[in-house]
Amino acid sequence: MSEIDSAEFAVIGGSSTFSLHFPEDVEAEDVQVLKSGVRFDTPYGPGPEMKLFTLGDKRVWTVKMHGWRPEEGLPRGQASQQLFWILGQAGVRKVYAEGGVGACNHLLDLRDVVIPDDYIDQSMRKDVGLGGPYLLVMRQPTCPHGRRRLARAARDAGLGRVFERGVYANTDGRHFESVAEVRALQMMGADVIGQSMCPEVYLAREISACYARVDLVVNYAEGVVRDWRHEELRDLFFQEARAVGRILLDALRETPLDEDCGCRDLRKDTLLTKENIGKGR
Repeated sequence: MSEIDSAEFAVIGGSSTFSLHFPEDVEAEDVQVLKSGVRFDTPYGPGPEMKLFTLGDKRVWTVKMHGWRPEEGLPRGQASQQLFWILGQAGVRKVYAEGGVGACNHLLDLRDVVIPDDYIDQSMRKDVGLGGPYLLVMRQPTCPHGRRRLARAARDAGLGRVFERGVYANTDGRHFESVAEVRALQMMGADVIGQSMCPEVYLAREISACYARVDLVVNYAEGVVRDWRHEELRDLFFQEARAVGRILLDALRETPLDEDCGCRDLRKDTLLTKENIGKGR
């Protein structure tokens, strides 16, 4: 296992860029891969293969499929702990993620792009953390500046319509949801359904990093518009991978390290410490 090189930016790859060698296949002149296929020991087990690259003067860690390794039977929550422990040790302060999602809102079409600004966590893995003594305030779960940069980049990418706001319903998988479950999520206000925003959004806050994500609509959720087709899902993953990769790199280029977004102020020290026992008398 290697020592963890410092970097202040990270890109978490999902299903939309899984078919790429990211970032090389995007063919950007200002990209240089420094390390590839490196793994790190973590308190949560051996971490996933990771890649370190530069984008201009920015150093960026990236990983495929949110660090999740289904072939090894690794639970998603544990994979997220491994990944964000590594990002925290590297000093990462800005995180972009991507994924393919199902349309829960019947007004969405395939190839539309949603930049979520909120979430509904319906996963079973809510108590996933890194052991930090923090209260995580989630009134602004995703970075507003990061969302705007992703939206601008997505509008230049030539995909479908771009929505700078949306509610992401997080479920466990690996199965898709039933028609009744989708109907319940619609009544709760969900626009899209996926499986990776949580616990990533919590862990990013725990390491005091900004988090924003871009999601490509790749299917209709069960009972919405029409039945989804496996071939259509496959074609979207392969055909639009470079476009999603360009969105991530374009947003990264425009991302300063320091900005007044308020994200870092939403990690608070916990009040539940031994030092506070008896202070309420």
